[in-house]
Amino acid sequence: MDVLAGLLDGPRARGAFLLRMVMEPPWSVRIEDRAPLCLMCVTRGEAWIVPDGGEAVRLRPGDVAIARGPEPYITADSPTTSPRALIGPGGVCHTLEGEPLAQSMRLGVRTWGNAPDGGTTVLIGTYQMDGEVSRRLLDALPTLLQLPADAWNGPLMPVLDDEISRDEPGQSVVLDRVLDLMLIAVLRAWFSRPDAEAPGWYRAMADPAVGSALRLLQNEPARPWTVASLAAACGISRAGLARRFTELVGEPPMAYLTGWRLATAADLLRGTDATVESVARKVGYSGSFALSAAFKRVRGVSPQEYRARGAQPAAVPEPRRSSPPA
Repeated sequence: MDVLAGLLDGPRARGAFLLRMVMEPPWSVRIEDRAPLCLMCVTRGEAWIVPDGGEAVRLRPGDVAIARGPEPYITADSPTTSPRALIGPGGVCHTLEGEPLAQSMRLGVRTWGNAPDGGTTVLIGTYQMDGEVSRRLLDALPTLLQLPADAWNGPLMPVLDDEISRDEPGQSVVLDRVLDLMLIAVLRAWFSRPDAEAPGWYRAMADPAVGSALRLLQNEPARPWTVASLAAACGISRAGLARRFTELVGEPPMAYLTGWRLATAADLLRGTDATVESVARKVGYSGSFALSAAFKRVRGVSPQEYRARGAQPAAVPEPRRSSPPA
């Protein structure tokens, strides 16, 4: 597993909210769902995305954009069109006065809008994720990124367009995987641009020694790594690896390993019922006491407290899998 694959393992779609929005101008929808990540692509017509306090971007057919939450934004036929609907947490949609729009704008399976034959169609895929491992990926993205059709390889867009309105057995799994593949394609294209300010961990993947070191640390966090043993596994001197790793990634190898171990432990504590002892050994600590000491030192709470907080009722409801905005 490479670094990008490891980080994407957190955002992997599981019952993602998917929707085809069909609109006829004038139209404008304000998005306040607080979703961590939303992918949007235009298949017909054009749409504008206007982030709060940011510069508006135009999407034409084949263009794709990713909005990183929880900041709100507007999607509309024009940057000057005032919002006429608001989508809140859980995909609940209503007018600005609070009147529900679920039924009046429902156009079919996973299809929503103000006109069945509207001139603009936008495919929307929204992730809900709180993983600590994925946080490193989210932090590397701008609030809003946009790629024109000729800047990324988009053969999956027609597949998503075809599948999104189907309602067959296993359909949610099909849609989740197509959405994942589209996200990977977009991120690859975004980070690979000549003018991209790619994060250190992404640039480091191209380095033979440091890239190998990153893969080893992510794939085998439980091994009792030292800089010397990691350097030997990568075929480079200890001093050479320490220097090159720090230059490219922005932190020393063992600091990166500690961060990865604790992020992985945090995801396991929230996402599984494994004991703290089991989690500790899985990520490379000798036992629950050692993990607790490191966890509290870095995060300010014990693993048990962290898990208990995650088990509290969520303030934001989960999105519906197969329905337009409620």
